Amino acid sequence: MDKFLTVDDLRVHFPTPDGIVKATDGLSFSLDRGKTLGIVGESGSGKSVSSSAILGLHRGTRAQVSGSIRLDGTDLLQLSNAEMRKLRGRDIAMIFQDPLSALHPYYTVGNQIAEAYRVHHDVSKKAARTRVIEMLELVGIPQPDRRYDAYPHQFSGGMRQRAMIAMALINDPGLVIADEPTTALDVTVQAQILDLLQNLQKEFNAAVIIITHDLGVVAEMADDVLVMYGGRAVEYGPVSEVMIHPEMPYTWGLLSSVPDVGGDPNKRMVPIPGNPPSLLTPPPGCAFHPRCLHRDKVPGDLCRTELPELVPGPRGATHLTRCHLPNPEVIYETLVAPEIAHELSEER
Repeated sequence: MDKFLTVDDLRVHFPTPDGIVKATDGLSFSLDRGKTLGIVGESGSGKSVSSSAILGLHRGTRAQVSGSIRLDGTDLLQLSNAEMRKLRGRDIAMIFQDPLSALHPYYTVGNQIAEAYRVHHDVSKKAARTRVIEMLELVGIPQPDRRYDAYPHQFSGGMRQRAMIAMALINDPGLVIADEPTTALDVTVQAQILDLLQNLQKEFNAAVIIITHDLGVVAEMADDVLVMYGGRAVEYGPVSEVMIHPEMPYTWGLLSSVPDVGGDPNKRMVPIPGNPPSLLTPPPGCAFHPRCLHRDKVPGDLCRTELPELVPGPRGATHLTRCHLPNPEVIYETLVAPEIAHELSEER
């Protein structure tokens, strides 16, 4: 059976006076309704650019977008601008990182959500208001009938994020993209927002893509995880596999950078050395090789000269990795702190 969302060989390139910036370069993944995909990676790895391509937000810009994005059998890249506008907000919705910037300061929160509803439904203002109040109550905003007429600056950060979730879900979309939805929130509110997202996903049976730097969020929420580096997927598979048995040194680095959830004051985080690659002039071969501590374990000079393919690793067809390293499992278990995998398995 076909997946609800299938992204195949997605490329988003930006022409500049200095050359082509390959923000996303050959990205492929799929997602079913009711499931969650976590996309992780450092800033500049191509996470948000890819999600913007799914929403069609690069239309009208100089971006060169190619490949295939099929949503419930429809290739979104083949749709006209008018057809894409009909889908956006109705079939695909976005929860933005900073709701204070995403919400218009001059209009009440309720009117903004009502507008998102009336664009896709021929209903009166009164009916739209009733629907919005129902959604505000569903996402846990107290006194929703009064809050309907409040402005964004009158909401707390957590309430603004709840309002954004209400706006994203008011049309019952099949796909919801959450771009760093908890970054600006304190830990307690983060947990509340994530629980809300999970509960609403079950109720609406939506497919969810969550873009985050927080591996703990991925371990808690996602079914599959896609690790991006330099505009490409470098590891992809079920969370239980990728988090517990990672096969790519970049993923090892991300896991090693996680604070000790056990609170060991003597344990130090191990940062990844160096900086992310330039998407204008990426290094030859494996983009991660200038920062990789294990490149000399690969026979010959493959890491520096040949781009590895994203292929199944030793653990099976569903766990894909982009690396020349032989026997990654043995190296990981020997050289990377085993308690990292244990802590993430406990959190999972």
